[in-house]
Amino acid sequence: MRFMNRSHAGRKLARRLDHLKGERTVVLGLPRGGIPVGFEVARRLSAPLEVLLVRKLGAPFQPELAIGALGEGGIQIIDRDRVRRLRIGDDHIEPLVSREREEMARQAEVFRRGRPAVDLAGKTAVIVDDGVATGSTALAACAIARRQGADRIVMAAPVAPFDAPAIFSETADEFVAVSTPRRFSAIGHFYADFGPTPDYQVVELLERARQG
Repeated sequence: MRFMNRSHAGRKLARRLDHLKGERTVVLGLPRGGIPVGFEVARRLSAPLEVLLVRKLGAPFQPELAIGALGEGGIQIIDRDRVRRLRIGDDHIEPLVSREREEMARQAEVFRRGRPAVDLAGKTAVIVDDGVATGSTALAACAIARRQGADRIVMAAPVAPFDAPAIFSETADEFVAVSTPRRFSAIGHFYADFGPTPDYQVVELLERARQG
């Protein structure tokens, strides 16, 4: 399946989540591309949309290849097997972590504008991204939501690899995707328009969601 853009993908995904209507549900979009998808999900579920801050750690010489992820609240996941295979030393990882933490702090200021992170205690957290590849970023997001007291965690994305449900079996209570192809390459290959989502669009969608 190929999606026209993130909004189209969000509408397709939202239909798979109708069973969550009426629960104490909060939709958590992963910036930046997960916000347009999450906006459509939140609208269909009549649920609030919030941002959950995570940052992919890309390999120093191949940034698109994830070697781990960072999340707010001190969450850090490193794929040590991949790091060893790529022969990446701590001298490369430490500045990468520092740089991504700075960007995460910047995003918190821009996207939340002084508001505290949403209280997830006792709620169903629906974590939404525009796709899952290695799963590092999404796994970090699930860990954050669990640490923040979510009663139930649903990881949702328009497209993910065939084995994604198994990857999330211990970190999420449910995994939902529109498409889980056996042949999986880059997430962008499943979109006609996969251009970057700018900060101003994230802010605009979060504000629209808050205004109902």
